[in-house]
Amino acid sequence: MLWKRVCEAARSLPDHFKSTTNIEGMLATDIFTLNAALGATIEEQVVYSLNSLRSVWDSDKLYQTYSFVRQPQTFPDVVLRKKTNGQEILMGIELKGWYLLAKEGMPNFRFAVTPVCCNPWDLIMVVPWALSNVLAGTPVVYTPFLEGARYAAEQRNYYWQHERKAEAKATVTLASGVSPYPKKSDPISDRPAQDAGGNFGRIARYGIMSKYVAEMKQMSLRGIPVSAWLTFFHRHALEIPESKDESTGGAE
Repeated sequence: MLWKRVCEAARSLPDHFKSTTNIEGMLATDIFTLNAALGATIEEQVVYSLNSLRSVWDSDKLYQTYSFVRQPQTFPDVVLRKKTNGQEILMGIELKGWYLLAKEGMPNFRFAVTPVCCNPWDLIMVVPWALSNVLAGTPVVYTPFLEGARYAAEQRNYYWQHERKAEAKATVTLASGVSPYPKKSDPISDRPAQDAGGNFGRIARYGIMSKYVAEMKQMSLRGIPVSAWLTFFHRHALEIPESKDESTGGAE
């Protein structure tokens, strides 16, 4: 029941998310850089919003001593942890922000965690966002993508070994000696035998997000689909000429 209610709270985020961050004066050609600049801030504010939605995921007041806590640089990014001793964890969320106008046009983060490191109720949560006026304003989030973390890890390995069209060796070596909610130093990542392109674990490339990404690209931002904004920004970013050194007139 808790798991279902957390999912309900996550899906209601667009109606409750608040951010004090405000962006003004950005050049259109610099819009791609927002993902790196604001990603961590968005994720922190998502955690704050989840805690503010306690009435949704803890309507019976059974978990008053628990709260969502962000723990960057270890898996999962967010845990529902007991506040009194800090040790007891009920579930985890691998939380990633997705800036809808990022250059790649899709979530580009890697998820290489081995399946046994994920409890059955742990989630992957991808939160798409954009600025309220596209080039300026405050961050606005949209309906997140939710999936079981263990399923995502298993599907990643299956895709790499059996569905990917590549001539490279498809073997994946599983991490061993680990369990859910590992320490920061634990080796928790599965490793492919060959991955020249560095694509192992790119969650948007092995099928589970395909329908969701396609739907988000058709979503309207200020009356124009996300896909059209991406085309516009790509086109004009490529057309900008390099400036010449006026002191020499551009001559060599």
